[in-house]
Amino acid sequence: MRPLSCIPELRGECGEGAGDRTVYLTFDDGPNPRCTPDILDLLAENRASATFFVVGAYAAEHPELVRRMVAEGHRVGNHTMTHREPSECHLGQVQYEILETNRVVRLACPEASLAHMRAPYGNWTEQVLTTCARAGLTPVHWSIDPQDWSRPGVEAIVDTVMASVRPGSIVLLHDACPPNEFSPNAEAGQRDQTLNALSRLIPELHERGFAIRSLPQPTEQSDIP
Repeated sequence: MRPLSCIPELRGECGEGAGDRTVYLTFDDGPNPRCTPDILDLLAENRASATFFVVGAYAAEHPELVRRMVAEGHRVGNHTMTHREPSECHLGQVQYEILETNRVVRLACPEASLAHMRAPYGNWTEQVLTTCARAGLTPVHWSIDPQDWSRPGVEAIVDTVMASVRPGSIVLLHDACPPNEFSPNAEAGQRDQTLNALSRLIPELHERGFAIRSLPQPTEQSDIP
């Protein structure tokens, strides 16, 4: 795997023009019927849009949540079919993980403008990047990671984001737990801290003059399905 600094096509921040004060909230590992609806409700209450990098297996189980995301003005991105560690997959497995997720999302919601992809664990291998390009997906990393998945506490999540945020920041959050780490009774699988932190983050970001939007559509995409 090449170091991130050597991957020019990898987006860790995003700016739309001089003077733009936009922050991009992104959510990985969903959709989850216990967590995702509450996050969608909170975003709707605050008139904020986000990008959800969905796991294909979950999208297939809960297509209604994918449709709700799109209907409410959010973007849906590809986070692979089962969240396998990319470095442990051969090319055929990587292609299945990415291409099958595209198929599942489009089946759930043909209106979804599926244009972005995030690698599980942020592990951008050559095979992942090549498959992204062939699938017409723009690889997206992040610039702020409060590690909400580890349940560090609401204060820690909020403080980490607010201490580092700047125009164009891409914030990594989670609305579920990946299949290989899921346990129905595991406290770590709950995202209540993320939800509570979000209820504070959105107003604080607005107070600082930031707009909260979903990732913009790439200007150029491959025509390969």
